[in-house]
Amino acid sequence: MQRIFIDLHTHSTVSDGTDSPAELVRNAVASGLAAVALTDHDTLDGHGEAAAEAARLGIRFVSGIEIAVRHECGELHLVGLWMPAPSVRMREALESFRRGRQVRNLEILASLGKMGLPVDLNEVLAYSGGETVGRPHIALAMKHRGYVQNRRDAFTLYIGQNGRAFVPRALMSPEEGIGLLRGEGATVVLAHPCLFHNMGRQMLDRMLGPLKELGLHAVEAYHSAHSSEQVRLCVDLAAKHGLLLSGGSDYHGHNKENIQLGSGVRGNLRVPVYVLEKLEAHRRELGLPL
Repeated sequence: MQRIFIDLHTHSTVSDGTDSPAELVRNAVASGLAAVALTDHDTLDGHGEAAAEAARLGIRFVSGIEIAVRHECGELHLVGLWMPAPSVRMREALESFRRGRQVRNLEILASLGKMGLPVDLNEVLAYSGGETVGRPHIALAMKHRGYVQNRRDAFTLYIGQNGRAFVPRALMSPEEGIGLLRGEGATVVLAHPCLFHNMGRQMLDRMLGPLKELGLHAVEAYHSAHSSEQVRLCVDLAAKHGLLLSGGSDYHGHNKENIQLGSGVRGNLRVPVYVLEKLEAHRRELGLPL
């Protein structure tokens, strides 16, 4: 079977997915993918397991990470691809990110308690498989308690940006976040840009220029939540600003049951392998390892 598609945005149990890193790689092979990247939130802990399984099964593996930065448009997400073993600076940054999540988790739980929706921290921790514990795990605990029917309702009504119990997280600036990833030698991608609040052509156009100046390499045009019109918008503006393209499903296993690895929502996503090849070629031009 010729493998011509890839997935460069996925999550495992190390952050907020339900597949272990090795299971994720096995599912990528079963899905017929040519390559897969593991991009857990604020952690690199799953890379060793995933890379070993990828080598055993003969699939191309890209080590990655997803971090958030603050922006006037709200919280932007950056994916770093081809992440090496973390430097001291990166380890310190990741520990800071985790402490920030811990503080916010406690504040959200306190807010929910005041609303008559108590959730114990131990319940939240029981749903996490790694060090990165956040709102998705709170949502699962809320569902288990019967406060909401599903994860989406938890975010919409309570813990999402417009929810009653939302608490913002202390974040790096785009300059700091891009600098952190580039300092590790990563290829820096703006993740799912059309998911950000009120994102349209004019706003994205204004955003990409300054981000390119800060060192952004690529735009995640292909994403499970992007419509065909939004994909075209990202492709057009990436070309205008001299940025590369990337793409991935944002797969989380059963935590986002409607999203399938490599194929998105009901087959709306197919990222061709040439997207990866162009990213690899760019890294070679910069003298960066693969």
